[in-house]
Amino acid sequence: MYIGSIFLLLGILLLVILYLARPFLLHRATLVTKEEHDLSALLAEKERLIGAIQELDFDHALGKIPAEDYPIQRAALLAETAEVMQRLDDLREKQLTNNAPAHSPRQATQPRRPALVEASPDDELEALIANRRRERAEKAAGFCPQCGKPAQQSDRFCSKCGTPLLEEVEQGE
Repeated sequence: MYIGSIFLLLGILLLVILYLARPFLLHRATLVTKEEHDLSALLAEKERLIGAIQELDFDHALGKIPAEDYPIQRAALLAETAEVMQRLDDLREKQLTNNAPAHSPRQATQPRRPALVEASPDDELEALIANRRRERAEKAAGFCPQCGKPAQQSDRFCSKCGTPLLEEVEQGE
């Protein structure tokens, strides 16, 4: 009985260890091409620079930055942002030329290889959310004249204040 309980505990311990190690054993790296990585880095840099410009404008409006330094700093940030946006345009143009239609009929009939990115489990959820948002955007017909809440095409009354909606709002005019 004593040796049996030890084997039982070892078996349970082994199952727990395997269960806990499963995410590390099944780790699937997402393969990203260099162009996708560069695009992502440039987009992040653009967002950072735009935020820096907004912060600089806000600080200038509050009087934290001297008037003589503000134009110099703003011009430097704008120049850097323009450079990043130019590199983004060049990269996107390069991607478009790489995805241009084939020149020969044989190349046109061959299937293109998909990108080296594995699908994430969240991709399906993100697609469902995007579809839902698209449907809701298509259904929006106008706003309540009383409270301003967006009204759907099928609404006869405002869901917030209960005001009857006009026919023109229901028809999307």
